Amino acid sequence: MSDNPQHLRYSKEHEWLSDAADGVATVGITEHAANALGDVVYVQLPEVGATVTAGETCGELESTKSVSDLYAPVTGEVTEVNGDVVDDPSLVNSAPFEGGWLFKVRISGTPDDLLSADEYTAFITG
Repeated sequence: MSDNPQHLRYSKEHEWLSDAADGVATVGITEHAANALGDVVYVQLPEVGATVTAGETCGELESTKSVSDLYAPVTGEVTEVNGDVVDDPSLVNSAPFEGGWLFKVRISGTPDDLLSADEYTAFITG
């Protein structure tokens, strides 16, 4: 497993969040989660304009092994979804931190329990 990118923050539900210098952050799932899911074959993302709430379900990922809920790591309004991932869900597995991002959100609230890369690595390796 490769190292988790240091510039991202992580949720205990295995989502990552980019910095939001302009108020909009990118959300995806971690490599750890993608590997645990197996081959992702379907992605259901929130609609553009929808409000997502930190810690609540906002979509789902279906793999050859199971269906997993997608949780919002922050509260805010969805500004963009990654159509490439909808068309080719395998991007979640092949490039979880790059082309496999899921959606962008204009943040209105950030929980204080997001983890640094080192904290997330400690969390998953227990």
